[in-house]
Order: sequence, then structure tokens, then C-alpha cells
Amino acid sequence: MKIFLLLGAINGFLAVALGAFGAHGLEGRISEKSLGTWEKAVNYQMFHTMALLFTGLLLAKMNAGGLNWAGWMFLTGIILFSGSLYIYATTGIRTFAMITPLGGVAFLIGWVLVGTVIVRNL
Repeated sequence: MKIFLLLGAINGFLAVALGAFGAHGLEGRISEKSLGTWEKAVNYQMFHTMALLFTGLLLAKMNAGGLNWAGWMFLTGIILFSGSLYIYATTGIRTFAMITPLGGVAFLIGWVLVGTVIVRNL
């Protein structure tokens, strides 16, 4: 439980910092399209930061193995989805954009696992 709460706090901090960096440090340095990509990465990182925190709080209420997997899937999704978009937005290397869907799949798996645990245990 504590690890997902801590990871949520760290990712919340990073999402705010990276959002500010995109708005103030990258403006005029990368294209508007790339700034949009950066913003999408920040948004998904923040949404799934909340998922990490939610997972940690659910783990405080119940100890279900599916929740541990969900938390790790959310973290994996943040790294693969948002991380690949951050790199793609700043470098333009399309290979990184091809990694993004893997992060999306990790997010989906995490949400399915959370849903399954909720249906089975609440």
C-alpha cells in the first residue's frame, strides 16, 4: 500500500513539474503539435497518478493481489505512455511514439484489475 501512495506522490510532483516545464520551458522551442503531445503526456501521467493513489488507498482497505498488479500496471503505463511521449515531443523520433500504445495497454490492464477486485470484494 505505502509504495503506491509514495509513487503517487512522486508522480504527482513530476507531472506538475513537467507540465510547468512544458508550458514555460518548451514554448517556442518545439512545435505546437509537439507541445500538444507533451501536454497529453502530462495529462495521462496525472490521471494515472490519481489511479496509483486510489490503488494505495484500496490496498489499505483490502489486501487483494490484483490491486498490487494494478498499481504496477499504472506505473508501467506512466513510464511507457507518458515517458515515450515526452521523448517523442522533444526529439521527434517516431520510434518512441510506437512505444506509447504499450503504455496504453498497461493502463487498460490496471483499470480492468481494479474493476475486477472491486466487483469481487466490495
